[in-house]
Amino acid sequence: MKRKITLIGGAGTIGTILYKGLRNKYDFVILDKNIPDPAEHYIKVDATNYEQLLNSIPKDSDAIINLLTIKTQNNLSDINEFQKMTEIHFNSSFYVLHAAVKLRIPKVVFASSNHTTDYYENAGFSSLGREITTNDYPYSRGLYGVLKLASENIGHVFASETDNKLSIINLRIGSVRLDESQAVEQDERLSRTLLSHEDTVQLFDLAIQSTVKYGTYYGVSNNPGKPWSTESAWRELGFISEMNAIDILQREKD
Repeated sequence: MKRKITLIGGAGTIGTILYKGLRNKYDFVILDKNIPDPAEHYIKVDATNYEQLLNSIPKDSDAIINLLTIKTQNNLSDINEFQKMTEIHFNSSFYVLHAAVKLRIPKVVFASSNHTTDYYENAGFSSLGREITTNDYPYSRGLYGVLKLASENIGHVFASETDNKLSIINLRIGSVRLDESQAVEQDERLSRTLLSHEDTVQLFDLAIQSTVKYGTYYGVSNNPGKPWSTESAWRELGFISEMNAIDILQREKD
């Protein structure tokens, strides 16, 4: 029998890639505020409503993947923008973790972001003279990165509670695009920051299978000059990049 995985915010780019790449391996249920037509495997839910979220997550889920995101101006001077960002990127992350504990779901994989440390990165280049690691203090340039970090940290609190028996994996995602070959051609930064579809599928699959109690890892393909280190993802999860930005461009030419 396939393990059941609940994708929250799963109608977006990463959810689409994961469903396509892993649907033969896992039984996916996709929760999202915006659902496509046809809507097989989808449940419409507002993740900012805790009771609605709790009642929508299948109790027999083996893992939850939190892919929630919202497009805003990321403007700290606008209170309404701050509230919208906080509602999705922190409050709802807490709701997901709380629901996992209440429903006794043993694993949460959180799609965090490279923006937790974007103070050290400019145009896809590290300013540290080396690859950025998870040991570097996570300075952010904006609210998005701050809230992603806050969600990582609240996950640490949940994972540290011995009664919870909850494993939490944070993946600080680089750049994922649906049409990745065209995106890399048009945006030079992506030649360093891209996480390819193949590597996205592999990394999340490894996170689901991992026995790590709590871990935070960068998600980026082995692109020449990549700004973030994936050594800990290789050492602790077994991640080995299979397709980088150069490979994708070459494949397109072939």
